[in-house]
Amino acid sequence: LFLDRDGVINVDRNYVYRREDFDWQPGIFDLARAAVARGDVIVVVTNQSGIGRDYYSEQDFQILTAWMRARFEAEGAPLAAVYHSPFHPDSEQPQFRHPDHPTRKPRPGMMLAARDDLDIDLAASVLVGDRGSDIEAGAAAGIGTLVLVGDGAQAHDLRVEPTHRFETVAQVAAWYARQG
Repeated sequence: LFLDRDGVINVDRNYVYRREDFDWQPGIFDLARAAVARGDVIVVVTNQSGIGRDYYSEQDFQILTAWMRARFEAEGAPLAAVYHSPFHPDSEQPQFRHPDHPTRKPRPGMMLAARDDLDIDLAASVLVGDRGSDIEAGAAAGIGTLVLVGDGAQAHDLRVEPTHRFETVAQVAAWYARQG
């Protein structure tokens, strides 16, 4: 189970990097526990251009990620891995300025790295994202089931059609639990 972070795991408040700004999406732990019950691993794939834009540091991201991972663990649904892409075409930091980095969604680099690192069958995997770029990246990686959630689920101008659309993460969790 591949999860985007902002908009899927937490409420997207633009460049979240502090715990006090991090609000869990209702249903996220139900979804994660359903994945564990099915024997699936959970992988987070998240663009974090706020690092490249110098809104927060790599260390800020890692501190928040450690806290987030601990909470998933406490909820009985540990994360197998968290991949992030700090790149942005307009970064003022040369190491993060990249117009077309292979890990920045909609490119599939993070999912392909997870495939290689964790021996994941992408065709049998599910990706849950809240933006068209998530769905495009999943399709480019060959992920079999692409789920669009939230406001993006109403989008009509997507480049890639998702397999399923849901308004809330809680709805995704209920659907996922029924998949057996």
